[in-house]
Amino acid sequence: MTATASTTQATTSPDAQLLIAGQWTDAENGRTTVVSSPLGKEYETQVAAASVGDAIRAVEAARDAARTWGTWSPARRREVLQAAAGLIRERADEISAVMTQEMGATAAWAGFNAHVAEGMLAEAAAQTYSTVGEVIPSDVPGLTALGVRQPAGVVLGIAPWNAPLILGVRAVAMPLAFGNTVVLKASEQAPLTQAAIVAALHDAGLPAGAVNLITNAPEDAADIVAGVIAHPAVTRVNFTGSTRVGRIIAEQAGRHLTRVLLELGGKAPLLVLADADLDAAVDAACFGAFMNQGQICMSTERIIVDRSIAEEFSNRLAERAAALVVGDPRDPKTQIGPLVNEAGVKQVKALVEDAVAAGAQRLAGGDPDGLYFPPTVLRGITPAMRIYAEESFGPVASIVEVDGTEEAIAVANDTEYGLSAAVFSSDAAGALQIAQRIHSGSCHVNGATVHDEPQMPFGGVGASGWGRFGSRASLEEFTELRWLTVQSGARHYPI
Repeated sequence: MTATASTTQATTSPDAQLLIAGQWTDAENGRTTVVSSPLGKEYETQVAAASVGDAIRAVEAARDAARTWGTWSPARRREVLQAAAGLIRERADEISAVMTQEMGATAAWAGFNAHVAEGMLAEAAAQTYSTVGEVIPSDVPGLTALGVRQPAGVVLGIAPWNAPLILGVRAVAMPLAFGNTVVLKASEQAPLTQAAIVAALHDAGLPAGAVNLITNAPEDAADIVAGVIAHPAVTRVNFTGSTRVGRIIAEQAGRHLTRVLLELGGKAPLLVLADADLDAAVDAACFGAFMNQGQICMSTERIIVDRSIAEEFSNRLAERAAALVVGDPRDPKTQIGPLVNEAGVKQVKALVEDAVAAGAQRLAGGDPDGLYFPPTVLRGITPAMRIYAEESFGPVASIVEVDGTEEAIAVANDTEYGLSAAVFSSDAAGALQIAQRIHSGSCHVNGATVHDEPQMPFGGVGASGWGRFGSRASLEEFTELRWLTVQSGARHYPI
């Protein structure tokens, strides 16, 4: 992701400003940054470019706000989060238009983001009562022992551009539900989309400082993140993004003994066994590989097909891919919009060219037109090709042919990643056993690798990160479990 930064006169629109301690404000010294758009230069936008000092002020505002938000009743927190969900629903069309402008989202992708984001806030509202404790039996006479969950403190959320509404909400909703306060560092590519999330929460009635927004120039990101992680008030960091950056954040947090939740890259396999329903498998593969131009962490990057059905499956998928409508994402008929920037196009093009040079068959697509990369189907992918192991983050379906179930499982696990996976077979019970042998955070039998629901535990293993977002799974991530005791009556001590 790239953006062009420049120092200019400060903007005055709240949407382009920072939110710190309940006030929309310019960045220190009025500095701003220009955000590029895949739709062209005329759609560039200008937002506040925070300094490290601005970010520290946001953390301190969040620390101070814990005295209010952290002591509010679950019912009161629930009411605010429900109101925020309603505002996202009311503002969905406006936010979707901004999302399209910033990252090239099609109408379907923007609408899906708005729907899931609303659901995530509603689910967070439902979880405000989940911080229940337990009475733990003690061997000490007269001692009542309690296991109590309490807010962890200030949470830093770092959200990416590719699903900016869903992942921006995910970075803040559950931490807020459990009584934490948050600082959201927005994506440099989609800051206005994520500013809309913070605006909805602010307008819904969060106390000043409970939610704070930092936008920044790309060249300042590393210093800002390092400065915030080093602040003693920050007790949790949740990050969604690349594995490379995730490793850096984990190392920095480790130096301060700060817990992190990481959802990183993926190389999702979709297994199509010999007895699979090919219509259903092609449908899922087409959706999983090409939705949002393949720019989803769960995108179907590897399609592992039994050799006995590979010819028919490949031809069907290629036909579907060639029929998808590529064009301006503002046109409701468009199914495939632009990649986010030139760097993304170069990456995908290089992987496709390397595979073809090494013997892969290109059955559809492969020739970009500016930022528009047509849905591409490659057959005959082998470990000798870069695309076998590297995440493409583009609209490419790579077909690997195997002989039998055991080889399919071995190929599925032949990766450092482990986020999402899928298995297609007419034997659902057998497929579930196969799913349990695949190293991934989630695996769907007879369903696509791209699947998201607010109430589900979501995260990866290996280079795809650790920890789990989603509903009650977030309780472990964003609360502290404390042991409290009350002694009734006399207690004997040995000295």
